[in-house]
Amino acid sequence: MPIYQAPLRDYQFILSELLNVYQRDDLQGFDDIDAELGDAILQGVADFTTEIMLPLNSVGDLEGCQLVDGEVKTPAGFKDAYRQYIDNGWATLTSDPEYGGQGLPECIGVFATEMKTATNMAFAMYPGLTHGAYAAIHAHGGEALKAKYLEKLVSGEWTGTMNLTEAHAGTDLALLRTKAKPVGEDTYAITGEKIFISSGDHDLADNIVHLVLARLPDAPAGVKGISLFAVPKYLINDDGSLGCRNGVEVSGLEHKMGIHGNSTSVMVFDGAIGELVGEPHQGLRAMFTMMNEARLGVGVQGLGVSEIAYQNALSYARDRLQGRALSGVKASESPADPILVHGDVRRMLMAQKAFNQGARALMGQQALWLDESHRHQDKTQAAKAAKLAALFTPVVKGFVTDQGFKACVDAQQVYGGHGYIHEWGMEQFVRDSRIAMIYEGTNGVQALDLVGRKLLGDRGEALGIWSEMVKPFVAEHLSDETLKPYLLPLMEASTDLEKATHFIVENGAKQPDIIGAASMPYMQILGIVALGWMWARMAVMAQQALERGEDQAFYANKLVTATFYMNYWAPQTLSLRRQIERSSQQLSELVDSDFD
Repeated sequence: MPIYQAPLRDYQFILSELLNVYQRDDLQGFDDIDAELGDAILQGVADFTTEIMLPLNSVGDLEGCQLVDGEVKTPAGFKDAYRQYIDNGWATLTSDPEYGGQGLPECIGVFATEMKTATNMAFAMYPGLTHGAYAAIHAHGGEALKAKYLEKLVSGEWTGTMNLTEAHAGTDLALLRTKAKPVGEDTYAITGEKIFISSGDHDLADNIVHLVLARLPDAPAGVKGISLFAVPKYLINDDGSLGCRNGVEVSGLEHKMGIHGNSTSVMVFDGAIGELVGEPHQGLRAMFTMMNEARLGVGVQGLGVSEIAYQNALSYARDRLQGRALSGVKASESPADPILVHGDVRRMLMAQKAFNQGARALMGQQALWLDESHRHQDKTQAAKAAKLAALFTPVVKGFVTDQGFKACVDAQQVYGGHGYIHEWGMEQFVRDSRIAMIYEGTNGVQALDLVGRKLLGDRGEALGIWSEMVKPFVAEHLSDETLKPYLLPLMEASTDLEKATHFIVENGAKQPDIIGAASMPYMQILGIVALGWMWARMAVMAQQALERGEDQAFYANKLVTATFYMNYWAPQTLSLRRQIERSSQQLSELVDSDFD
């Protein structure tokens, strides 16, 4: 079975030093938590995920979910593990205390999610989607709807899903056909079919609350005519008890590449009774609340699986004996050296490590921006944080899952032929992590959203806000010679980002197809620079800690990894920028026959 060690020391560093979250008196509710409590919560999650969830990861992959007489059965051990999960209160961490939640900051919850995803991605999706359903109803539902659903969703006694995708439509929700017919006061009959519904049915909870996009009879065409409905598997009586089965069924389970332990379902709604969430024809707005929650969660999936893959690949590289180092024998007492001595193995492992730690810091920053957007006492600062979170949502979803998947492939490569064999766990990590690049909006869509809506749509306002955070930081520390190895590469990469931005703005206005052609490499540039910013900040903190004589091994290791990031990852922005400048025009002008 694969090993896993929760990166608790890294969490402490990010929360206490890099983000300084325990000193944020300007954020509502942050004064209720300190470092001791935060550490204890994350340690508890680490114990649960390592002891309970991790042993079930391979079980879920091998057994999968089964559809038996119209009901989905989850793999052996999942039901008992889920019961322990909700009994321990792990479902309630970041939810509103009014509905039974603990009200913890999202910047702590995001690391709990990383550990859950790393140890068992398929299992973690059940409570993850539930939290998204909670968020949508909490933000857009009326008081009666909140009273009916939120307490049970927060506790985990009921779970939630999102039902967007239809077979003929995919990402283009304007083509959506599912209908909603008024049948009584505030109730509607929902009819249609949805596909690719994660956690669509299972035996873990007493009820499942489906959030379903559908059209009312008077709905205008296109995305402006979509409404959102809460449709329970079992109807709910006036006293809160469960009533008869609603008109929603699972017609099949998808046979898929990975995440076998999660029930990816085809859902059929046949006059199922539902209630409106939010205003009529405003369902997309409500659903995006859920999707933005989900997109952060998907980005964390890319990081979590990459982290456990790295840990196992590193362990294997230290144990596996093969060949000798080019510079001479390193393990004279053994017939061969550990493969960790080989340059390409080192390259793959350090690339993974530098990415994982940088992405973890960015996830913490993104979660803190979300916290600030909801909790900051200054509305101007809250609005600024919301813009930053919106800008980086496609980055944490798209860039992190792209690179997280590649890191899993590299970790598998470290194993050689053994990486292709199930018993080592690496091929499951590759298969499981692959979906993160596809669902909740494919990464191509994320890149187009970044450039089309987040960059051009607001005329670069959010990017400008972020730039005004990066530039003063660099200027403040540039006179320190010890920090130049981290700051100068960041400046060079930032220049590539600026030039790529200028190219897209200048040429996209004249030829819009260039925007689509350039969007993916642009997202990669912004991701690399964003992680570079995080690494430069971490280097400053590490250097200062070393000068104070604190935890020498930890902080010295941070500087080694920061140096590698700046030498290996940061220079990649130049080739990506040139790719944008030299290929985007041609891509936009190709005709169909050019693909023959």
